[in-house]
Amino acid sequence: MYHYYSRANQVQPSVVAYAVGDVTGDRVPDHVYLTGTKASDSPYIQNITLVVRDGRTGSSVSAPLRENAGYNPTLFLGDFTGNGVADILVSSATGGSGGIMNEYIYSFMNNQAQLLFDSNVYNEQYRYQVHYRDHYKVEFISENNRKRYMIDISLRDAQYLNEIYDKNGKLKQPISGFVNPLSGLYPVDFDSNGVYELLAYQRIAGRYNADGLGYVLNKLGWNGNRFVLQDQNVAIFGT
Repeated sequence: MYHYYSRANQVQPSVVAYAVGDVTGDRVPDHVYLTGTKASDSPYIQNITLVVRDGRTGSSVSAPLRENAGYNPTLFLGDFTGNGVADILVSSATGGSGGIMNEYIYSFMNNQAQLLFDSNVYNEQYRYQVHYRDHYKVEFISENNRKRYMIDISLRDAQYLNEIYDKNGKLKQPISGFVNPLSGLYPVDFDSNGVYELLAYQRIAGRYNADGLGYVLNKLGWNGNRFVLQDQNVAIFGT
């Protein structure tokens, strides 16, 4: 559960998101804030900082974010590690055309900030290849788990296909696509056991960013040390 607050006409740090829950492990609800600065003429928020005020002692601990600017910052509290204590998911949109998000998960057990997930690290670890193939196919390769998928684009409009293929369905020239950085990270309790997994979305693009081919969906779970890939699917667009 989170609450979003917007305070216009301020350049001093203000509260932009707020949630309550036990994140320190003492069974006393704590107060979790995101603070930031926002100009009066823009919804863009800078200097976003995560702050936890201990519900028992009243002391505060802060954690500056690696990418600390964006739009619509939000908080979600939930147990991602299985220790029975809520962790903190911080999300904010970059505002770019690719719908890219900055995502962080922190543990504040015993008032010690520990970074569990960083979208920048995720984007570096999960690599893909996208190659157009003959006969109206696009090959998608996930390097991290060595999985290969084939996307059928034969139902795309004739003009699009004629730009890429000859009358025999052969590529006129080699074409490669790409995969955008993380565009969504969603907490889902797949096992209904009170511990959240992560469902990560990344857009698969063809010749240009607006040429969407689908999404790669990675399910991540905590293995006691870090988030690891548990399952993967490629979702395609219908016609």
